[in-house]
Amino acid sequence: MKQPGIHFRILVTAFILISSVSFILGITGINITREYITRRFTDNIFFMARHLATNAEAGIMVGDRAWLKRLAANLLTEKNDIVKISIADSSGNLLVDITKNYKGPDAFVELPVIPRKPVDANSLFSSSALNVLSGKLAEQPVGKISIRFTTRNIDNLLQRITQRFFWLSLALASCACVIFFFISRSIVSEVSMLSDTAKKVARGNFDLRAEPGRLPETGRLATAFNAMLDTIEKSRKALKATNKKIIRQSSMAEMGKFSMMIAHEVKNPLAIIKGSIDVLKKKHDPATNSLMIEYIEDEVMRLNRLIEHFLVFARPARPVFREVDVNGLLVDIVSRFKIQDNNAEFFIKENIPQTECKIMADPDLLSRALGNIIRNAIDAGKNKDGPVNISARTIHDFWIAEVADHGDGIPEEEINRIFEPFFTTKAKGSGLGLAFASQAIKAHGGIIAVKNIPEGGALFSVELKIEEE
Repeated sequence: MKQPGIHFRILVTAFILISSVSFILGITGINITREYITRRFTDNIFFMARHLATNAEAGIMVGDRAWLKRLAANLLTEKNDIVKISIADSSGNLLVDITKNYKGPDAFVELPVIPRKPVDANSLFSSSALNVLSGKLAEQPVGKISIRFTTRNIDNLLQRITQRFFWLSLALASCACVIFFFISRSIVSEVSMLSDTAKKVARGNFDLRAEPGRLPETGRLATAFNAMLDTIEKSRKALKATNKKIIRQSSMAEMGKFSMMIAHEVKNPLAIIKGSIDVLKKKHDPATNSLMIEYIEDEVMRLNRLIEHFLVFARPARPVFREVDVNGLLVDIVSRFKIQDNNAEFFIKENIPQTECKIMADPDLLSRALGNIIRNAIDAGKNKDGPVNISARTIHDFWIAEVADHGDGIPEEEINRIFEPFFTTKAKGSGLGLAFASQAIKAHGGIIAVKNIPEGGALFSVELKIEEE
């Protein structure tokens, strides 16, 4: 069974809380109102009863029933809730008893009739009253008045007040629930956004990040969530790089074994073939078969170079560092290329400072690495209009060499693989020249990079740190 969400729980909790508070406040208010109205109503009845007792004092003392009946009838005919009036003398004899028809609950009050002043023999009352009251104090009651009144109207009023309290409480609870609905939705929506982001990340979209939101709490939660994703992304990239490194090392180990096998199984037979060709050239006139012999010699030399490349890359020598003038080293490398390829369809344009720049390096490894980069640029720029530009400069504590060609450039989808072993775009390339260059530069603690240039071609850069031994 699906558990209710936080939005539903907030609404239910708010409705129960507000309804309970409204109910308690309503009951308390109704009781206070009932007590107040009942007291005021009762005080009003008592006031009319005291007024009647004051006016009926003389009539009770003289026993004037007709006058007392008129007083009671006048009070009964007024618009009030009095339904019955009884007047009796001090002996309990009923002098007046008037009732009107009514329905519903009722209540009554009784008041004694006490004279407002003593009665003496010189009063204007009848002789019978003089005999009874002569010499007595006014504090002695001369009779009593009983008034019965209906409570139907006050009960109806209290019922209407109770209904209004109920509907008002319900309206307040409903309004509060609506307000809580929008408040909780704004909170839950941001939490739901974080949940949706987590689901998308779980499905493999690691580049997605959570929006901070408008609430401080969800903002901090989104920040922590994004920081966790950044950490996971860094760990994932580190793991991927480690796996690639392990795979590369495994490949290198296998290639080393393979290279040793080639050196033993292929290199010696190639040497025998090359020696045999030399002997044949000395003993016989190869004029008629000179073209075929040249093909054989070229292919033997190519296979020999390929084997040497395998051996060098699979078992690179450890750098032997000493102080080297890298500007002079680069000038020597360029000079050798100019001598070797004097008649080639390209030319080299150099911009190398004449001043010395000495760093700690292995000159042999560094020469072969830079030579491989220049050879790659020469091959890419053949049959193209434009030179191979070779430059060097010093920026702060770094020596930077750049080799740019005017070839076709490197496809964007392959530029990240250019330094991988055995990756090549040449028909007869081994794919080890640039891989060896990258390996040698990194052994010197340097950086090698490549990018395409807008005017066409590729730019290789080598960066080495200038430091003391």
